[in-house]
Amino acid sequence: MYRRRFSVLASFALAIFWTNSTLAQPAKSGALAPEIAFTVSMPKPHTHLLEVEILVKHGPGTQAPGEELLVMPVWTPGSYLIREYERNVQGFAAGETSGQPLKWEKINKNSWQIATNGSREWRATYKVYANELSARTNEVNSDHAFWNNAALLMYLQGFLQAPSTLHILAPQPWKVATGLPPTPGPRNTFRAENFDILYDSPVEVSNFKMLSFEVKGIAHRIVIDGFGNYDPEKMRGDVRKIVEAEVELMGGEIPYHDYTFILHLRSSGADGLEHLNSTALGFRRFGFKPEESYRVFWALVAHEFFHLWNVKRIKPDALGPFDYTKENYTKLLWVAEGITDYYTGVALRRAGLISDKEFLIEVARRFQNLQNTPGRLEMSAEDASFDSWIKFYRQDENSINSQVDYYSKGAILGLLLDLEIRKRSNGAKSLDDVMRYLYTDYYKKDRNYTPEDFQRVCESMAGSSLDQFFAKYVRGREELDYNAALAAAGLRLDTGSEAEDAKSAQNAYLGADLTQENNRLMVKRVIAGGPAFEQGLNAGDEIIALNNIRANKDFLDARLAEKHPGDPITLTIFRSDDLSTMLIRLGRSPDGPYRIKALDSPAADQKRIYQGWLGAPLTK
Repeated sequence: MYRRRFSVLASFALAIFWTNSTLAQPAKSGALAPEIAFTVSMPKPHTHLLEVEILVKHGPGTQAPGEELLVMPVWTPGSYLIREYERNVQGFAAGETSGQPLKWEKINKNSWQIATNGSREWRATYKVYANELSARTNEVNSDHAFWNNAALLMYLQGFLQAPSTLHILAPQPWKVATGLPPTPGPRNTFRAENFDILYDSPVEVSNFKMLSFEVKGIAHRIVIDGFGNYDPEKMRGDVRKIVEAEVELMGGEIPYHDYTFILHLRSSGADGLEHLNSTALGFRRFGFKPEESYRVFWALVAHEFFHLWNVKRIKPDALGPFDYTKENYTKLLWVAEGITDYYTGVALRRAGLISDKEFLIEVARRFQNLQNTPGRLEMSAEDASFDSWIKFYRQDENSINSQVDYYSKGAILGLLLDLEIRKRSNGAKSLDDVMRYLYTDYYKKDRNYTPEDFQRVCESMAGSSLDQFFAKYVRGREELDYNAALAAAGLRLDTGSEAEDAKSAQNAYLGADLTQENNRLMVKRVIAGGPAFEQGLNAGDEIIALNNIRANKDFLDARLAEKHPGDPITLTIFRSDDLSTMLIRLGRSPDGPYRIKALDSPAADQKRIYQGWLGAPLTK
């Protein structure tokens, strides 16, 4: 059992154990790393300003350079978009520790060059406007402060591998929670072995609540900022079950000394970002009841916690060491995010929080959502991963027609791979073995994996080539064969064509997503291949009337439900400021609700695979 005692405030800081530290940038040739100390304060939280001081000390006997460069990251790992954090910087200044100002110049969007004149000790100060709460940004106000260090702290060019300290001046009675280990000396002072670790350790400063539990003697904490309708003991127990299930899934070894969940409860939203020994989560404060809503929270926790292996330690080719100044491209986000999403459901099933039938209901929903996305035929899973930097976080009305979501398709590919490996190995191996192998043979040997490596490991577990699978479904854009995969576990996919759902084939279909915006009925997007798309309705059109009668969304939905395929309708629309009328002939409704059902007479090996996969007997 591992246990440590800290001072009252320092006990909220979590120690990091990371034997596989990556060095994001080599040191300057012949240069010894200077001491780098950050102080973050928030003297006026209501102004949304975080104040930063950087103190740089070169050791005695070293030749300090005449100029040094401070660089602000433009993105944070785990969120693949250039977010331009430097846009929030203001009031930059530099000077010697004696108080003598130093000349400086901003040489590009995120770099400040300081003429240090060979001084071995100097400091820089600046403020960062922080008024955006998400798992990847910063917020400070009269209630709390939360920040990602990549979005707040500059690094000294050439010394990303250097250690640093972070001292936080917190208003009373606020406490500090972070994954960084505390240092001896002033309270609320923490140490990072390098900037990859510093940037991977978010900070919460507030009068938060805390729930604690242990798994295998390792401390875990849920730090909660905000109020909500959660049951503390139920939350503690459910999160513990998820942690236990995922630890066992990955072989039973816990690769950290302790772990913290930073949870922000607000009126809306749900997001998260993974870190080495912590995660930042946002969830709806009243989203814990009923249970159907609460399950979204389970899934959020399970997804982000599984990332501590898949991404933070099992690293795709380009994801570490990091270049914080530009995009870091990889074709493997369908594995990093998508397979993590697959294991979200698997973990909830193994934790006993959902049944095998509930797991399959969610799988069927995923299948149907993908099949209702025309972009699945336009973009491969690898291309979606590579283009995340320009597409995934910048969705528009045409995204459904031109893109595929590497989370959703990746999760489905994970399921198909899992069942394929189980079938070919006669149930002896699974995707679990792939993940465990990547952990022991790549992470523990300090190496990242490539797309070729991932395919090769999958093939080694399957016992035969999977090149056709990867060529068609991962690198290619062919339709996925759901039933071929499900049959391995004695299952089949019903797409709503059976007698009980045959009536859905008689329903009319417009092929457009509509939204009511106050008194305006707006076309949000049109689906490629559908009647609206083919007959000229555009995203951004405002629908005024249906068949010459003023329409809102409820009225239009009700009237369309009375129609049949082939029926004509007349829509009166505003396109920009131009009024027009168009005739649209309705199409046939897509398939009814997807369901996954047992085969009529599953074989013994199919039943065995189902039992090994979902931990329950296969029943009708």
